[in-house]
Amino acid sequence: MKPSAEGHVLPDLLRPGLTLVFCGTAAGERSAREGAYYAHPGNLFWRTLCDAGITPRLFAPAEFPALPELGIGLTDLAKRHSGNDADLPRDAFDVPALLAKIERYRPRLLAFTSKAAARAALGRAVSAYGEQPERIGRTRVFVLPSPSGQARRHWDIGPWRELARRLREG
Repeated sequence: MKPSAEGHVLPDLLRPGLTLVFCGTAAGERSAREGAYYAHPGNLFWRTLCDAGITPRLFAPAEFPALPELGIGLTDLAKRHSGNDADLPRDAFDVPALLAKIERYRPRLLAFTSKAAARAALGRAVSAYGEQPERIGRTRVFVLPSPSGQARRHWDIGPWRELARRLREG
């Protein structure tokens, strides 16, 4: 996929009024090629959204533009790079840009889809999944196990279900 006019591999899916924004590190190579978030068939993101009760049905990666209608947005820390985290340039993550977006759009929750993304954004090691003590403005911060097939040994749907419970509670 060609980067957008802004140089983004995948477009941000952000707007005012969102309840939840998911933030990963960077688009994988398959996602970059297909122009869709979490597009690799081994990635559990879309299945988990449905299984955890965050979405009412299983969405295909190409359907990602429909998520804002459910109050869900998507972004990445590295908007101009794709690939595995270990292969990204050292300056790939633009934390100030992420913080500015979250402060601008003010979702109720920001959920990092890996400890690596959370560590980069929060500037500290993250020892536990779930809600974190930090806030970005009024936005609460949540950390989830990575749905990537490469992180399968750390997989646990429990924190995703906890996120769904928090969403239902308000």
